[in-house]
Amino acid sequence: MSTDSYLTLAGPVRHEVEIKRSRFIGCLFPVTNIEQARDHIAELRHEFHDARHRPSAFVLGATRSTARTSDDGEPAGTAGAPMLQALLGHQQTYKSAADAVANAPQLSDILAVVVRYFGGIKLGAGGLTRAYGGTVTATLDTAPLLLRRRMQLLGVHLPLANAGTIEAALRTAGLTITSSTWTGTGEMLTIATNPTDSDSIHEQIIALSAGTAAIEPAGEQWIDQAI
Repeated sequence: MSTDSYLTLAGPVRHEVEIKRSRFIGCLFPVTNIEQARDHIAELRHEFHDARHRPSAFVLGATRSTARTSDDGEPAGTAGAPMLQALLGHQQTYKSAADAVANAPQLSDILAVVVRYFGGIKLGAGGLTRAYGGTVTATLDTAPLLLRRRMQLLGVHLPLANAGTIEAALRTAGLTITSSTWTGTGEMLTIATNPTDSDSIHEQIIALSAGTAAIEPAGEQWIDQAI
């Protein structure tokens, strides 16, 4: 998996599926650490306190190096594992963000919880595996996703006299400005660029500012983009 970009959830999503009278409520959350995932799981335990099972699965990080599952009382391997596999195997149709960087990113920083209300008909191990994995897949199909990319930051100082005009020109040119701060001598912008584009962006800033902008490296940051 690429360590420079991946897909993640734009916001919480719920989707319900009925299978042989049992209700399966798929709940997805964007999360960036284990504590956030555990907090959401606890919230759902409280909200759906009368449900028989609330198994979960989550995966974290650019390399998806952290993953956890819980069957929450279902037979071992029939709930959490297929839910995790649904997250890991999700395929997305891309429409922009450079076709999601040549179709490379996979899904991460996401928690799935499926709440089950038993309908009186046993599904068996195979049926449970398909039901839990299928519910996560069906919920993902309704979920808005974002492309999360590791971007290089440039600190750009604009002179006070024409900072507003230059900033407007930079925005019109499509540059990604992540922050703006006014100082006694002008305006400090933070601009996010793809590492491979930093030289051309640098030249573009110099041209649009007629050589008046001072530019310096400002680290890197994960930036979310619509797809």
